[in-house]
Amino acid sequence: MLLKPLQLVLTKNKDQKSMISKMAKKITPFIVMEVLEKAAEMEQNGINVIHLEVGEPDFNVPDCVSVAVQKAFDEGRTHYTHSLGDPELREEIVKKYKKEYNVSILPNQVIITSGSSPAILLTLSVLCNPKDEIILSDPGYACYPNFINFIGAKAVKVPVSEKDGFQYRPSEIGKRINKNTKGIIINSPMNPTGNLLSPGVMKELIKFDLPVISDEIYHGLVYENRARSILEFTENTFVLNGFSKLYAMTGLRLGYVIAPPEYVRPMQKLQQNLFICASSTAQRAGIAALKSASEDVGRMKEIYNTRRKYIVGRLQQLGFHIEVPPTGAFYVFVNAKHLSHDSYKLAFDILEKAHVGVTPGIDFGTNGEGFLRFSYANSLENIKEGMNRLEKYIDKYF
Repeated sequence: MLLKPLQLVLTKNKDQKSMISKMAKKITPFIVMEVLEKAAEMEQNGINVIHLEVGEPDFNVPDCVSVAVQKAFDEGRTHYTHSLGDPELREEIVKKYKKEYNVSILPNQVIITSGSSPAILLTLSVLCNPKDEIILSDPGYACYPNFINFIGAKAVKVPVSEKDGFQYRPSEIGKRINKNTKGIIINSPMNPTGNLLSPGVMKELIKFDLPVISDEIYHGLVYENRARSILEFTENTFVLNGFSKLYAMTGLRLGYVIAPPEYVRPMQKLQQNLFICASSTAQRAGIAALKSASEDVGRMKEIYNTRRKYIVGRLQQLGFHIEVPPTGAFYVFVNAKHLSHDSYKLAFDILEKAHVGVTPGIDFGTNGEGFLRFSYANSLENIKEGMNRLEKYIDKYF
């Protein structure tokens, strides 16, 4: 019997679905994006939502960045660059790490990428064979495990607790190291907690004689004490960084990795095949940011800090427990177990009833269950309104 056109399409789609790779099926959703997308649907229906879920600066790029992008177009700098990146940009990054951390690196250790996500992928790809293991914290950045799983390696999670300020306990790491362990991921200031890793813990981690993968994307956004680069303690490291957070350049997609010299050539070959090079115009913007955006960064930091102090105090007044107040990035990770142990359900309930977007702690690992992440990358006016709505929600339903 001949199939009708619609039946043909349905049969074809069914066959195609069965061919989806195991890896694609295994990738978990990035829940914060699910919250954001649900909020967008609500906004399309005329509902005003206060966004405290997404970790994206609400500032426009510095003026020098805008000028540099336009100038790059005007000068025809719209072609491929060297696969390692614009030589001038790599030189500026070398200067940055010398000035801020007093460490000496070479320009040919720097690989410019299209955001920090490709930097993560390149690093893990050059370190791991299938079945190898990477150690990371739980809770921790939601996408790390999926990067690790994607290349066929295994994410080995080490629980970190609020009473320790979400610091690694090196003894717990030691219990999990074996012949398959290829690296330890650190993220300081940390997403989702906003906490800094102590120099003492960093010194202990390098004793394991494993590459430390240091995600330093929130460096510069520190309001108390000082963020330390892992390069101050060891050369056996891959430093991941970028321009999205500090310079509010999320849409320009510009990042980099600083790698030990012996790994650069293999990473360059991966870059050539997978990404070719980062955006040429974005790289010119990065040069301008490093050279001329310090005043803009200082202004944004002052505003972030004002918001941080307000939201931490207000959340505590609303009954949320914060053992160690955050001192970096633009996040507050609060214990909400007095409201619910199901952070996913709670976050979407807050969104639907209070019209405030927050991120459930489960997005960052099983040890984040019962927590909520609030981002203060939004105006103080909106944060105040979000807290007022949250207060009414708690009063009404709890």
